[in-house]
Parts: sequence; structure tokens; C-alpha cells
Amino acid sequence: MSKTKPIVGITMGDAAGIGPEIIVKALSHSTVYEECRPLVIGDAKIIEKAVRITGASVKVNVVSEPAQAQFSHGTVDIIDLDLLPEDTAFGEVAAVVGDAAYQYLAKAVSLAQAHEINSICTAPLNKEALHKGGHLYPGHTEILATLTDTEDYSMMLTTPNLRVIHLTTHVGLIKAIESITPERTYKVVKLAHETLKNAGIETPRVAVCGINPHAGENGLFGYGEEEEKLLPGIQQAQKEGIHVEGPYPADTLFFRAGRGDFDIVVACYHDQGHAPIKVMGIEEGVNITVGLKGGIIRTSVDHGTAFDIAGKNIADEKSMIVAIQSASELAPIWEEEN
Repeated sequence: MSKTKPIVGITMGDAAGIGPEIIVKALSHSTVYEECRPLVIGDAKIIEKAVRITGASVKVNVVSEPAQAQFSHGTVDIIDLDLLPEDTAFGEVAAVVGDAAYQYLAKAVSLAQAHEINSICTAPLNKEALHKGGHLYPGHTEILATLTDTEDYSMMLTTPNLRVIHLTTHVGLIKAIESITPERTYKVVKLAHETLKNAGIETPRVAVCGINPHAGENGLFGYGEEEEKLLPGIQQAQKEGIHVEGPYPADTLFFRAGRGDFDIVVACYHDQGHAPIKVMGIEEGVNITVGLKGGIIRTSVDHGTAFDIAGKNIADEKSMIVAIQSASELAPIWEEEN
């Protein structure tokens, strides 16, 4: 495989949503092809319908493997799994569509594991459709963890001015705090460090949020969670030469990171990390799964399927473009295989 531009496998997501449209719109921009070699994994009939809806000046090129792709602006290369009919309805939850979204992702993982693509970028899926299709996962991240047999992984969110990685995500607040351990803190700090180092930041600056207001303020708030759950993990990472600080009060830490004091913030729970990201740039937000076995990087738009506007040619492709760019920037480059 070439060591120049990485091949980014773009999964179509839920075909009843805006995924096909934003993929076609994103691949209409020549700048995408300047940074990577995009390859769609989905249903060609649906992508062709999206081309008609958007009026994009592109042609669809069906291939059976990445080596057959043209990777040239004006052509949308796609591995066609041929799972859905052309008249698949927009804006409707359907089991067959949910299953198809899962199959696109599974195909992308197998290609990444075989080193035929360098990274994965996912269009949004619909959790209800996914479940109706027989795949009982909260979302992409958990599917990826299962398909790659990964236990220690994390969600990273990025905007142009802020990066956040999470200790916990889709669990209630009480359970989230209970599940934070020094080992989890250490592992996520290390994941943040390694991911940014692989992306070209020689000495990433990592900062960890406190759990309680004012990071506990020396026991004034909470029950010593910072000292019990966070500090030992931070200190372990520091002993290994990782540049990590904290725990710091979250109400000021995100401001400091946004102005450039740190390269990434470790958030303790879902809303602590998601809210600042969405305030600072929801249209350019990217969701990244890090820590997957085999070094696989997956990025995604930081929005949903938007069933209410699907098929109307009004969905904005900006987040998809940024997600593809992030998948390119963070992609491992596999060695040439004979």
C-alpha cells in the first residue's frame, strides 16, 4: 500500500438519514482528495440517488476492492454491498437499514484489519434502526470495540480549537463516577498522549478535569474522588514521561485549553466533555474512537441522522469534511505489503 495519501474508508451509515447526502457533498470538494484517498463503503444505488438529489457533478465508480478505485476528484469510488433497494425511504426507521449500517462498518473494519484502508470515517447511524436490525449496541464506538476485540478504548471529540477525550461516556452520572479508577485514568491519559504523538505532536500537553466543582478544593467538595480516582493515574503517567497535569477545575480548564495552554483535555463524564465541544464548534465537531486494537482510527461527524431533513438537499457537509480530514491526519500508514 502506498505510503503517501492514506485511504479513508467512509461508511454510509443509516441510508434513511443524511449520511449519503453529506458524503456526496463532501466528496464534491477537491480539497478532500488533496489530503487522502476516500473510499465509500455502502450501497451504490443509494449514493447514486444522493448524487441526483444534491446535483453534485460526480460519477459513481463501483469497485470490489480498494486497489480498483480511481481516487480522483469527480469520481466517488464505492465498495457496493448491495443491501438496500433504491427506493429506501428517507426519515423512516427500518430494520433492514439498521442492519445495513452495521454491515458497512463491519466491512470497513475488516478492510482496516487487512491493511487495505488506513482509517475509517463514519456517517451517522440510527440507534433504533440498529437495534431493530438485531445489533444491540449504543452506537459506533461499542460496535468497533466488539469487532476489534478491544477493551480499553475511549471517545475523543475535536473542534478546530479544542480536543477532549473521555474517561466515561454513555452511562448515568452516578455510574460514571463509580466506574472511574486510577487505572482507567492512566490508560486514557496514555491513549491521549499516544494518539496525538502519532498525529505529529512531539510532546502532547494533557490536562485532566476534576470530578467535583473546583476539583474538590482539597476536600471541600465531594469525598476525595480526585485524590482517590484521578491523581494516582496522573502520577503514573507522569513517571513514564507523559506531560500531564491536573486534576484542574473544569470550569476554567476548557478555557485554558481553548486558548492553547493544553493540546487535549481528559473529561470525566459525557456532558463535562461534550458541552464545551458543542459550544465551541458543533458544525466542525468530530467524534474519534481511539485505542482500538491494530491501531485502527475511526472518526465521525458529531451529529445524528437528521431524519427530518434527509433527502431534501439542505444538510451541511462541513462536519463530514472535517471528519474525513481528521481520519486522514490520524491514520496510521501501513507498511507496503507484498
